[in-house]
Amino acid sequence: MDQPTAVFKTLAPRTPEDDAEKAPADTATTAEESIPETPDASGTPEPGADRLKQAVAAWVATAKLDGDTEADADGAGERGRGGDSAADSAEDSEAGSGESSDEDEAVGDRQAEAEAEAETEAAEASEEPPAAAGAGEDAAEGAEEPERAPEAAAGAPKAPEPSWFAAKKTGEQSAPKGGTATPEAPKTEAAKTEAAKTDAPAGGAKPAPTAAADAEPSARGPVDQPTTMFRAVRPPAAPAVDQPTTALKLPRDVVGPDSDSERTSTFVPLRPDIPADQKAAKAADEPAAQAAPAVPVAPKAPQAPGTAKAPQAPKPSAPAKADAPAPAVAPALGEPERTRQQPLPPLPPLDLLAELTNTPPPPPNAWRTTIRRVRIWTPLVLLLLIVFAIVQMVRPLPAPVLTLSTSPTYTFEGGALKMPWPGEGQGAVEVEGVGSMGTYGPQKPAPIASVTKTMTAYVILRDHPIKGKKQGPEIKIDKKAADQAKAVHESTAPVKEGQTYTEKELLQLLMIPSANNVARLLARWDAGSEQAFVDKMNAAAKDLGMTQSRYTDPSGLLDSTVSTPQDQLKLAKAVMQYDVFREIVDMPNATIEGVGYIENNNSRLLLKSGVSGIKTGSSTPAGGNLLWSANTIVDDKPRRVLGIVMGAQNAETLNKKLELSLDYSYELIKKAQDGVTSAAVVKKGQVVGYVDDGLGGRTPVVATKEIKAIGWPGLKVKLALTDGGKAVPHTGKAGDVVGTVSIGEGAGKVSAPVALQADLLEPGFDKKLTRVS
Repeated sequence: MDQPTAVFKTLAPRTPEDDAEKAPADTATTAEESIPETPDASGTPEPGADRLKQAVAAWVATAKLDGDTEADADGAGERGRGGDSAADSAEDSEAGSGESSDEDEAVGDRQAEAEAEAETEAAEASEEPPAAAGAGEDAAEGAEEPERAPEAAAGAPKAPEPSWFAAKKTGEQSAPKGGTATPEAPKTEAAKTEAAKTDAPAGGAKPAPTAAADAEPSARGPVDQPTTMFRAVRPPAAPAVDQPTTALKLPRDVVGPDSDSERTSTFVPLRPDIPADQKAAKAADEPAAQAAPAVPVAPKAPQAPGTAKAPQAPKPSAPAKADAPAPAVAPALGEPERTRQQPLPPLPPLDLLAELTNTPPPPPNAWRTTIRRVRIWTPLVLLLLIVFAIVQMVRPLPAPVLTLSTSPTYTFEGGALKMPWPGEGQGAVEVEGVGSMGTYGPQKPAPIASVTKTMTAYVILRDHPIKGKKQGPEIKIDKKAADQAKAVHESTAPVKEGQTYTEKELLQLLMIPSANNVARLLARWDAGSEQAFVDKMNAAAKDLGMTQSRYTDPSGLLDSTVSTPQDQLKLAKAVMQYDVFREIVDMPNATIEGVGYIENNNSRLLLKSGVSGIKTGSSTPAGGNLLWSANTIVDDKPRRVLGIVMGAQNAETLNKKLELSLDYSYELIKKAQDGVTSAAVVKKGQVVGYVDDGLGGRTPVVATKEIKAIGWPGLKVKLALTDGGKAVPHTGKAGDVVGTVSIGEGAGKVSAPVALQADLLEPGFDKKLTRVS
């Protein structure tokens, strides 16, 4: 038959259930069929779907009443005229459908929903046995007749019946009851129309489908059926119901072995409907599914006009095959979109840059890896070098120091000096400030007799110094000192109790006539007791470095007071620094008020040129001893020579032993005076050293004047270059004095300033940068 073409036809998405479904589906798809019900997570239909079904049920009830009334009226007219052809009915129905769409667009929408409901009920009725289906049709047809007359008499408006709906009913009537499609003799057009009308149940009940409805579309053949247009549902009698509009939804992506976890979404194109011939072929391959018995469904009772149809419970779908995959559940309208993508690990910098710039990274190889490492590490190395250079530049410079470049020693010409050392005892000679001219003897501690009074004078002058022409404090003679003055076997001074003498006068009595009673008096005056003063004497010896000396009395009368030549020379250098002491020991005799004339024991030696003797001492265990001092002129300047002779025993009497020590000393003095000389060790302008800036820079320094050293033939003197107590500068001009060069030590030391030979510059950038420490 020539059928009108559908305006809108929506295809439902293909799911695995389409492959497993055995019941034939009508090729005509309504708006209701195109939108599958989507259950929520709990498996129940959405509330919006129930509301839509209730609205459709209400409309179907009203549409059926109106359609039945008009169908009865049309059927009566057709029977009176002897029936029309099936083509005329189809044309009238098509024309009526066009007119009604112009008058009431809402009726078309209601018809679309009614058609969907009718197809659902027809599918359910197709499962009934043939006998029950036939009985239901006869009963429904008999019950329908009483209700058509009132509706027709009431003049209800006639609802046009869609041509595809009449064709459907005609197709259902032509199918055999046995459930298999068998060829049947064609009917006339009037007979087909009459059969379609008489088969409709009374009261708007749906006709029971026959077994022909269960056949596959391939058995009936494809039929082009129109699809109704979407129109709003406006029931005339029922109140307006707000109905949700469904939307076409795509099923969720099926996660399987082919899923791409690297993407957040997957594009799945819609699958077209399977053609009827392919479905029939697939159904033939599944005999087990086709052999499933149909479930008989009782015909539905007629519903009173004007009443809404109760919502039906959702029908369980046909069981799917065991090996068929589960259908994907379409997401609900209100369900938020979710992603199943796992977080990716961070990409390397180059790969991330390639992704951002849409440029794929080049394939890795050794050359590209090397280039990449060079590009990464080069800036870091440059940064470290810059930081290192800045640190090197701001670091403080090391302090410059003066370094001696010439030979640190100088040896006088003429060979070694031979001194006339005595054949007995022990002794030593030294040029003050230059060094020792030599020693003889064992250099061991031995009694020193009255030479001990040198330490007594040193302690008194150290604690009670006398300056200039002063005489010092007055000291009163006590009874003990007066009584000891009468001793016969020792040297004393004739002092009386109650007399007062100055400190200088008592020192003269101590050193010139070597009075023992005066030594004890000074000890008691200074320390309160002789023993306390002895302790001070030992302490002073320790301070002077006299490690081999021990004092037990202030006069030296006791043999327990011992020392060595080297220790006594140390004491001589210290005590000769006092002017009043040098003045006293250089006096061969003196006159003191209250005592009278006194003469020095070494007056014979003191009368010699250049001899300024210090102290004599003699005793039986000590023998003859003399600690002496002599002077010599070198380069028009006096030079002091110190010496000592200890243990002269080659004489019969004690007095001769003392005279023997004087003779030994004089021979040594003469040789020392003749041997001491000078030599120009450093000349003016001579480079003696350099300024070391600590970074390899050296600026030479020169002596500003000539330096002559004091010595004797064969003597080695030491040179020293010092800063003179001032810090060496980092920069300077040529000629700036930066230190001194000296020869010798003590009183005999000679020195001269040194100056820069060239400009002193600060270290350069290269030296600062390459320094290590």
